[in-house]
Amino acid sequence: MNYLKYLFYGIVQGFTEFLPISSSAHLKILSEFFGLQDPGSSLSAIVQIASVFAILIFFKQDIKNIKYDVLENNYLRKDKIFISIVIGSIPIIFLGGFIKFIIPHFYETYLRSNLLIGFISILTALLMYLSQLAKNKGITLENHGFLNSFIIGLAQSLAIIPGVSRSGITITLALLLGWKRVDAAKFSFLLGIPAISLASFVEIFSSIRSNDFISYGPLLLALISAFITSYISIKFLIRYISLKGLRIFISYKLFFGILILFRECSL
Repeated sequence: MNYLKYLFYGIVQGFTEFLPISSSAHLKILSEFFGLQDPGSSLSAIVQIASVFAILIFFKQDIKNIKYDVLENNYLRKDKIFISIVIGSIPIIFLGGFIKFIIPHFYETYLRSNLLIGFISILTALLMYLSQLAKNKGITLENHGFLNSFIIGLAQSLAIIPGVSRSGITITLALLLGWKRVDAAKFSFLLGIPAISLASFVEIFSSIRSNDFISYGPLLLALISAFITSYISIKFLIRYISLKGLRIFISYKLFFGILILFRECSL
């Protein structure tokens, strides 16, 4: 039974991590729906490391291009995308550290409440809808400004709150700023590498330090299933968003949020 439970965690994590619908919210809500224990933020973060490996493999060519270039004047400069990822990662590192070490009780008790998840799902769906009306200014990975990187990074930091999809909020902000759809999605995925990796390693270290019991066999199954489903969801989203944007996800998040609120009000 433990293996099946962790398989479920891995599949849900993988499919929802990169689709703009919030993996943390789905892990919590779907676990409760099927009568399973809420995996909690710690286990969720550990399983996310499999999603990072999926990004690294899917974007291996893009990542190879993030390197040092030698200019004619013999100075070294860092690739623009690398600098953008660093700039965009600053907000979530500080906010994530603040929540993890300063207000962990508040986070688990209030920010992970089903009622808040429902409201936030509806709110972010409306924000995603507005992004579909924004004018495309032709901003890409090659010609974007570093201020864009920081603004999108600020948006990513809000994904600490369950119900706010990391990929959803970063893609939405990029579209509102005038980015091309595919480039917005690619930058969202690349920006997620340091954020997701750091959260995962912090939780792994914390679990080892506090001697928390980890079922390594079931955890391995969760990691494998999360890797496979993450890769599939990345491939799907890149293709889908270039054709139709975020339309289907807007409708889904509205339905998801309303369903949660209806369920909470009925209890």
